[in-house]
Amino acid sequence: MVKLGETTILLALRRAFANLRAASLAMRERWQAYEKVEARGVALLQDWLSPAQLLQFKRDKCFDVIGSDSRRRYRICYGTATNVYEMNERGRVVVGWCFRPAGSLVAGDVMLAQKIALETNERAALAVAKPFPGSMPPSSGPLPVG
Repeated sequence: MVKLGETTILLALRRAFANLRAASLAMRERWQAYEKVEARGVALLQDWLSPAQLLQFKRDKCFDVIGSDSRRRYRICYGTATNVYEMNERGRVVVGWCFRPAGSLVAGDVMLAQKIALETNERAALAVAKPFPGSMPPSSGPLPVG
C-alpha cells in the first residue's frame, strides 16, 4: 500500500512538473512574440523621427515635438500612458498629458500616434488628454531591438 502511494505521488509530481514546464515554454514563446512586435513598433517610430528626434530617442528614450497650434514643446517618453510632458523654455516640465489611441498597442505605435497628433492637430489631442502632475518618469530599461 505504501508503494502504491509513493507511485501515485511520483506520478502526480511528474505531471505537475510537465505542466509547469509546458506553461513556462508557452510564456516564453508569448514573450518572444511580444518582443518582436515591440521591436517593430520602435522601428516604425524611428522611421518617422527627424534626425534630431532620432538622436534624442536613442540617447534618452524620449524625443521632443513642437505643437502645431501653440508651438509649445512636448517631450514624448518611452511608454504607452502618462508619457507626454509639456516643457517650458528652460527645459523643465510644466505638466504631463495622458492620451493614447484606443486598442492594445505597443509603445512605439502609441508614441508615433502621439507625435503625429501633437504635430498636426495639437488642439484636438489636448482636448481628449488628461493632465497629470509634471514630474519626469524614472529611467526604464533598454529599448527593444529586433
